[in-house]
Amino acid sequence: MKRVFTICFIALGLATQPVLAQADKKAKEILDASNKKISNLKSLKSDFKLELLGGGNNDTKTGTFYMKGEKYRIEMENKELIIMSDNKTAWTYMKATNEIQASAYNPDDQALSPAKLLTNFYDKEYNYKYVGPRKIDGKTCEVIELTPKNADKAFSKVQLAVDNNRQIVGGQVWEKNGNTYRYSLSNYKTNITLGDNLFTYTAKEFPGAEMIDLR
Repeated sequence: MKRVFTICFIALGLATQPVLAQADKKAKEILDASNKKISNLKSLKSDFKLELLGGGNNDTKTGTFYMKGEKYRIEMENKELIIMSDNKTAWTYMKATNEIQASAYNPDDQALSPAKLLTNFYDKEYNYKYVGPRKIDGKTCEVIELTPKNADKAFSKVQLAVDNNRQIVGGQVWEKNGNTYRYSLSNYKTNITLGDNLFTYTAKEFPGAEMIDLR
């Protein structure tokens, strides 16, 4: 879900190398501070807006996501699509077809799940650097650019926008197929009570839905 915008950054000559080193250090300081803040939370809820740009298929979706430890739930408006995981199984519900797909949860397959995006996923999987400040929805944010070390990933670059409270509030993802996803997060609510049933499939919540078990 979470796919993020990229700026082309070109360094010319030896004069830029000290700047890059400082930028990388600052990027890590910002990412570490954000990770520490999220890691200290028992739970998190946030509204989001997701925009698909490119290919003549521009579209905007809104919804809510929830996180409790490594468990997460992404819920599009009107429950058109629900993606949830209890860290053992991942379920995807599609309202249009009234079906649910269940698969074994594999963290290596979760390219940018909310839980992964908001925690320390970056050191092993990405190169990162500080891009600079930018206004996001009226807030001055620090922008960090990440490029995957694994060339097989479907996206080429990611940017995260981190506000003064060290919360990730938005960004963009550039896919190799030409699509761009822009997202923003708002209305953070932290350390609220979230039941474990929010992150797992129950027949009561999805009456009559066909189960496709891929485990």
